[in-house]
Amino acid sequence: MRKPSLANGFTLMEMLVALTVFAVIGLLCAQLMGRTLGNHEVVSERSDRLTEVQRAMLVLQRDIMQMTDRPVRDLLGDSRGAVLIGSDGLMEFSRLGWRNPLRAQRAEVQRIAYIVEGGDLYRAWWGVLDRAQDSEPTLQRLVADVDQVEFFALDTAGQEHTYWPLLGEEAGTSNRRLGAIVMRLEFEPFGIVERIWPVAGFRQ
Repeated sequence: MRKPSLANGFTLMEMLVALTVFAVIGLLCAQLMGRTLGNHEVVSERSDRLTEVQRAMLVLQRDIMQMTDRPVRDLLGDSRGAVLIGSDGLMEFSRLGWRNPLRAQRAEVQRIAYIVEGGDLYRAWWGVLDRAQDSEPTLQRLVADVDQVEFFALDTAGQEHTYWPLLGEEAGTSNRRLGAIVMRLEFEPFGIVERIWPVAGFRQ
């Protein structure tokens, strides 16, 4: 008489081994997916950050390329030079090309400044050239969370200055005309970015 055959199937040990293998594969897949999503988020954030800075550089270039030799008066009636770069590293100047599609009663020259407030870089502009007591600038944020922003004057002799116009003996030198604007911007995650824009030899 033949003995009955054993039923085909997996033993408990085989089931545990199979479950362990599937668990390990699942864990590896989850880690890989997490890293992929994390890398995508980092790349996306850096791309947005780079786009923000590139847009700011285009605005700066447009303004500096239209810089004009037009001094203004402040709210106290004192004269302010056409181009001012202070010891704080920030900049103010007059520019041409202020579009006026509605034909408002105003000049086509615009007074603007680049300032830092709350760790952000702003473009400030005034609705008038010669300011009154109630003249307040309009602010446009260009770059958020900057570590440092500095502007420098490069004269036509190739010398870099932390302020403009020059004072004292330097101001009396014939070749001390403004030849270029240098900007150094430090921000995360790219570090320091430097740009140089030539200008048309402004007087003191």
